[in-house]
Amino acid sequence: MTERQIRLFGDPVLRSTTDPIPDPGDPRVRALVEDLIDTVEPPGRAGVAATQIGVGLRAFSVNIDGDIAYVLNPVLEVAGEPALVDEGCLSVPGFFFPRLRYPWARVTGVDVDGNEVVLEGDGLMAQALQHESDHLDGKLYIEGLEPDTKREAMRAIRQADWFARP
Repeated sequence: MTERQIRLFGDPVLRSTTDPIPDPGDPRVRALVEDLIDTVEPPGRAGVAATQIGVGLRAFSVNIDGDIAYVLNPVLEVAGEPALVDEGCLSVPGFFFPRLRYPWARVTGVDVDGNEVVLEGDGLMAQALQHESDHLDGKLYIEGLEPDTKREAMRAIRQADWFARP
């Protein structure tokens, strides 16, 4: 379909909890999936959640080392001892901050045909699955930063050229 514009920090849709997708085979859901795939495809993008393109449904795509996948209605599981990893977000462009993430993650959900989808892994895959799942719950990665780091992040974000000032 088309690569969609990424919503930026400050857009209320990014703080919204998403709704489950009742009919994965709905043509509108198929179109959403195509847009998510097209939007995550450019190099340097590890994941895109539906909220990041302005859609309040439980869906996201990932692009890990050129392998693109998507999941509808994902349920997240994590394991291991959380560790600090540098993390960025397309909705908070140009910034990377250390935050705690579990070293392994899995999401289970469905595809547009209602078939079970399981995405799992460690490293960047684990980080992306947690990050995109957070988006579907209306959370941005900066919310999970240590307090001092979060203050630094917010100060830097407010000074960014792209930041919308009221």
